Amino acid sequence: MIVAGIGCTSRATFDEMRALLAQMAQGRRLAKLACLEMRAPQVLPLARALNLPLLALPRAALAGIATPTQSARIDAEFSTGSVAEACALLGAGTGARIVAIRQISGAGQATCALAEGGEI
Repeated sequence: MIVAGIGCTSRATFDEMRALLAQMAQGRRLAKLACLEMRAPQVLPLARALNLPLLALPRAALAGIATPTQSARIDAEFSTGSVAEACALLGAGTGARIVAIRQISGAGQATCALAEGGEI
């Protein structure tokens, strides 16, 4: 099962997130999207367009999640190195691993990472 973790600012657009996700997925079959609860209303239209469930995670769930990439700003705000990677790992469940590290959209308002795990 592959989960796409989405991180975004309030300025990220549907088209920006969709293009980034398409670039990241590269033909992989996604099982669901995962994002912060506070961004769920923004990411939900993308999940609906792709007919995928959306896991909305509370901010506290990301604290302490080890991620391959590190942003000092994100770590200071969320206590994890990457929102997208942490969301992907949490969404993929126990034993999950990152299969595509965080990438940043061209406009810089969205990030995406992919994790694989066995839990649906």
